[in-house]
Amino acid sequence: MNITTCLWSPNNKALEMAEYYCSVFPDSEITTTWLYDEANPHLPGSKAWDVMIVEFTLLGNNQFAILNGGPYFNHSCAASWMIPCKDQEELDYYYDKLSARPEAEMCGWTEDQFGVSWQLIPENFTQYMKSGTAEWKSKLMKATMDMKKLSFDAIEKAYNS
Repeated sequence: MNITTCLWSPNNKALEMAEYYCSVFPDSEITTTWLYDEANPHLPGSKAWDVMIVEFTLLGNNQFAILNGGPYFNHSCAASWMIPCKDQEELDYYYDKLSARPEAEMCGWTEDQFGVSWQLIPENFTQYMKSGTAEWKSKLMKATMDMKKLSFDAIEKAYNS
């Protein structure tokens, strides 16, 4: 069984979103585009053959779909996608690609131009949080909470001090 994350596009941008995410992440592709066969009475301004759902994969095996569902629901930071980055260069790459609102950056979180939230973390961060003493974890969390964009060096320093 596979689980597919389905995002809601409140502004009829499902195809634009999928194309953008496929351009950001390597080994990614749109796999299926479903069209409405007639105007959707629940979707203001819709017409026959508008895009309904776009299915795609990111990084070769992460399945997503985006539904053009209308203006009923917006994205919120209550749901976000975590990207464990191997080094500062990769972390900076994803900040550059996914941060559309610098004021939303906090503790490794960022928000893209579609309102979707992402958590950009060093790949060893979760291992650090599972190991070490309570004092080390506390230092690490304090350092992280004080940062907008995360820094590999600052996290290493906090963990090892």
